[in-house]
Amino acid sequence: MYEGKKIRLREYRKSDVEAAQNYINDKELKKNLNPGIPFPYTLQDEEKWFESNTALKDTYNFAIETLEDNIYIGGCGINQVDWKNSNVEIGIFIGNKEYWNKGYGTDAMNVLVRFIFNEMNINKIKLNVYSFNKRAMRCYEKCGFITEGVLRKELYREGNYHDIIVMGLLKEEFVK
Repeated sequence: MYEGKKIRLREYRKSDVEAAQNYINDKELKKNLNPGIPFPYTLQDEEKWFESNTALKDTYNFAIETLEDNIYIGGCGINQVDWKNSNVEIGIFIGNKEYWNKGYGTDAMNVLVRFIFNEMNINKIKLNVYSFNKRAMRCYEKCGFITEGVLRKELYREGNYHDIIVMGLLKEEFVK
């Protein structure tokens, strides 16, 4: 569907469900997800999500697949759309750890950003990232996002309180 240098954003397929469920249950990945799933996520949970996944409710989800070998490695999407004010909230995850720290997430984020600004004609993209997720913050900064605020001690994870960093990117900044 939408291609970058390393990845393609495409529709979710039934064949992705089992891998997605395994990714979501990985402890290291799970702690970075918003809002975070505190209990094991069952295959039935993921199947229900897959069956309810529709673009008719102003959420848009993409599977992330490698270009070179067509492997499903994660997902990204538009979680909320505010058409009146022309902004969206997004999220992303790379579930297959073999593809961490190799530019796949940055490429996927750039493709998603281009889609939002060029195809949806949105003015602002926003996201939340946890203060301990330095890898994600570097990715977002490489894609042009800037920190807009800090929600202090907003998140309780693994026995401690952490900040949530609010980041945003305006269409005029992207065009430059």
